Parts: sequence; structure tokens; C-alpha cells
Amino acid sequence: MRNPRRSLLLPLILAGVASLPVARADEVDDYVEAEIERQRVPGASIAVLSNGDIVKLKGYGLANVEHAVPASERTIFQSGSVGKQFTATLVMLLVEEGKLALDDRLAEHIPDAPDAWRDITVRHLLTHTSGLSNAVYDKIDLRRDYTEDELAREIAALPLDFPPGDRWSYSNSGYVMLGVLIGKVTGTFYGDLLRQKIFEPIGMTTARIISEADIVPNRAAGYRLVDGELKNQDWVSPSLNTTADGALYLTALDMAKWETALAKNELLEPESLRLMWTPVTLNDGSTAPYGFGWEVTEMRGHRVIQHAGRWQGFGSHIARYVDDALTVVVLTNLSQANPARIAVGIAGLYEPELAPVTRTAIGVADEVLERYVGEYEFAPGDTVAITREGDGLAARPAGGRGMPLRPFAAAEFFVEGAEVEFAFLEEAGLVTALEIRPLTGGSNRAKKIE
Repeated sequence: MRNPRRSLLLPLILAGVASLPVARADEVDDYVEAEIERQRVPGASIAVLSNGDIVKLKGYGLANVEHAVPASERTIFQSGSVGKQFTATLVMLLVEEGKLALDDRLAEHIPDAPDAWRDITVRHLLTHTSGLSNAVYDKIDLRRDYTEDELAREIAALPLDFPPGDRWSYSNSGYVMLGVLIGKVTGTFYGDLLRQKIFEPIGMTTARIISEADIVPNRAAGYRLVDGELKNQDWVSPSLNTTADGALYLTALDMAKWETALAKNELLEPESLRLMWTPVTLNDGSTAPYGFGWEVTEMRGHRVIQHAGRWQGFGSHIARYVDDALTVVVLTNLSQANPARIAVGIAGLYEPELAPVTRTAIGVADEVLERYVGEYEFAPGDTVAITREGDGLAARPAGGRGMPLRPFAAAEFFVEGAEVEFAFLEEAGLVTALEIRPLTGGSNRAKKIE
């Protein structure tokens, strides 16, 4: 069942657009236009599908501010980590072909792998449980070109954050190594295999690996806000935009075809999809809300399979509300954009139970706020500092900018305009941890270290 419906994709798309409910279209347009103005996003494209059929496909704002080019459903955005689901799908296709196994050890295919990697499996890499450190991006020069082997050596030079399978910790390095592994096993660059095995078969005609050199029609410019002023994206070396952790060009139309293929089982066998969308089990028997290239959670009782991406002036999000047979894709060209919030807001217009939660700020005594101040660690090198800001608190990730936290309960805070809550946890009267809870589902806990 690789590609039984390729010839039906275009009729499905045209039929879906033709049957778009007019009243709902206006409501969605009003919401998206208001939200990108509020977030100061130059441009965005969205796709909304039901049971794999398109019900909304549109662009908003500007793909390029300098040339005043409008965004459309064919505007090409960078994927960020939304690209990980394509890498994971390619791995599963190779598993189905017998070229890889989920329990293969990385060292079996990479002869010069360090001894510390001897227990890392393909499954660990897919689920962010390998222990490979994400700190490599603090170590390398983002403006220097690296070969795959050089990048692998930089990753190998860092100690593991934890024994494989002990914990879950998001690791771009793990997906970089999946790209290296795919190349070693097949003798073909992973980007070429994506085109051959995924993009071409399902008609994703403009999806491809990033290239700053190539002429790419309809390519959006990426932007960032610096002290409130819109600037062009930061430049990174071309080789760092070819790695398997999320370095793709995609359009909303491409993503609509992708969702149709997922919903109608056009690429993978059902058992492979089940594995991809099952939360990973850790060594101690507990689970983490991540499968293979997808976050697997629930939001207010509704199952959600989703992923976000952010890179080089772009932000993206895909959310598949399984119980509601509803999928929302949002692509934006601003690094500080919150496409997840836009996706949740759109979903709520189709299913009211999915609508964003409204929080009302309350007053909290200074002595209570002071107890929460400190540094919290998710994993070595992955920390967030909680500081006092005015009469409240602020959260500042390592190397990032602070965001004001507003209390809606004594130990629970929200970020204005973001679908996330911060909850401080106590044991025996002492604050011991911080739990970050995206309202799109799931949570991530950091222990207080000072």
C-alpha cells in the first residue's frame, strides 16, 4: 500500500476547497488575520483538513516584506523540526524494506562510533531517548560548513546526558545522526531518499531540502524581531541546512498532501504508523509523550499527534486531532511566532472544545513569588532561570530572552498570548521542580538546582 491513490490527490484537493463552508471561512480568516497582526508575523499559510480532505487552504500577510509579496498556499516556508516526522517516516520505510531494524545499534552501522554509543539504538534516536547531547549547537560554529562525518564527530565528542533509554530529552543531535545513519545504510543522501520515497510518490512537488543557492520560486523570507524591530533571519552555513533534524522547504499545499497520505495510509503500513504514534516507554517502565518524530499527547481529553518547528526566521506547527478527524497546519515566517496558538485557535473554530483557554491573572504575595526564583534544569545544559520582574516573575531559557509569567493560581502561571502554563511543584514545603505544560498537550519537568 505504497501509493494507491496518487492520481486522486488533485481531485480531492479541488473538491475540498470547493466545498469550503463560507461562514466558517470568514471566521477562520478573521482569527488568523487578527492573530498574525497581534504576534507581528509578516506572513502565514494554513491548511485545515478533515478525514484527510482539505476544507481550508490559504495564505495571509506577506511572504516577503521588502518586495511586498503576498503569502499564499504555495508560499515556501522552512520546516524547522516539523521536518523530523519525514525523517522518521523514511526510517520506517527502510525498516519495512528490511534495510534497518528499530533495535539496530547505531554503532553497528557507524564503525568509528565511540564506546559510549554502544547501547544507542535506532529507536532511541527516533524517540529522543538516546542521551545524545543537544549542546553540540553551542559548541560548533553555525557559520562554518561541516561534512556529515565532521558533524558526527562533534556530537561524539560530547558525553551522553544520560544512559540510553533512561530519560526523554529533546535532541536535534539524535536526528542529525539518523540522517548520517540513513546515508551509511543506503549509500544515498537522506534528502534524495525523501524525494524518491515520500515527496514524489504523494505529489509534494515543492517539498525539498533547503538550499540558499538554488533559485526557489515562491520562497518566503524569514524574519525575527530585535528590540521590537523586524529584521531578516540570521545566516547559517549551507551544510547546517541539510541535516535530518528539520531542514526542509514546505508549502501549506505540500503539508495538505502529506496529511492526506497519512490519513489514507498511502505510505506506511498501519503497524508502522501505530509505532510512530505510540508514546515511548523508558527503562523504568514509565512513558514520555513522544513517538517517532511526533509528540503524542492529549488536550482536554482529545488525542493530539503534533509537532512544532522553529529555525532561521520561521515557525511551524502541525496538529492532528485524532478523535476529531481534524488536522491543522500553520507555517509562519517569524522566529518569535507562536504557530501552535494559531493552530489551536483555528481548531477551536471547528471543534469548540479545542478552543484556547482564557486565563485571568491574580495577585500573589511577594514572599510566595520569591520562593519560585532560581534555576531549573531539564537536562545538562538545558535550563531555565526564574527571576523577579516588576511585581511578578519571568522565565528565561538558557541563551534566550525572558518572558513574563502571570499567576492565575498561587503556584501556576501563564504567558500572555502563549498556549503554555508554568507550575511550581513542592515537596515537604520546599519548591523542588518546575513543570511546563503546553495547553496543546503534554508536559516537561525541570528540577530546581539553585
